[in-house]
Amino acid sequence: MSATVVNTNEQDLTKFAFALQQLAMGRSNAVGSVTLTANAATTTVTAPNCGAGSKVFLFPATANAAAIVAATYVLSANVTAGQFIVTHTNNANADKTFYWVALG
Repeated sequence: MSATVVNTNEQDLTKFAFALQQLAMGRSNAVGSVTLTANAATTTVTAPNCGAGSKVFLFPATANAAAIVAATYVLSANVTAGQFIVTHTNNANADKTFYWVALG
C-alpha cells in the first residue's frame, strides 16, 4: 500500500490533506516484498525510502521462507541509502519470499 507523495512546492492544500489521510490509514512507501536469491547467502533489496539507521523487519510469506526465518536477518551495517542486504540460508529453494518494512 503506497502513500501519495506531495511535491515540495505544491500549493493545493487538499493534496496535503489527502496524503495525511493516507498516512493515518496506514499507507506507507517503506514496505515491499523480496524473494531471496536461490543458491546464494545474501540478497540485495532496493528500498528507495531506506537509509542508514533504518530498521528492517522481515515477515515470511511462503512456507520455505518460514522454514528459514531463524537464519534470515539484516545487519545494521548492511542498511544503506536506498537498499539493504538480507543474509539467509544458501539453498536451492526459489520461493523464499518475505514481506519487509523499513522504518526510520
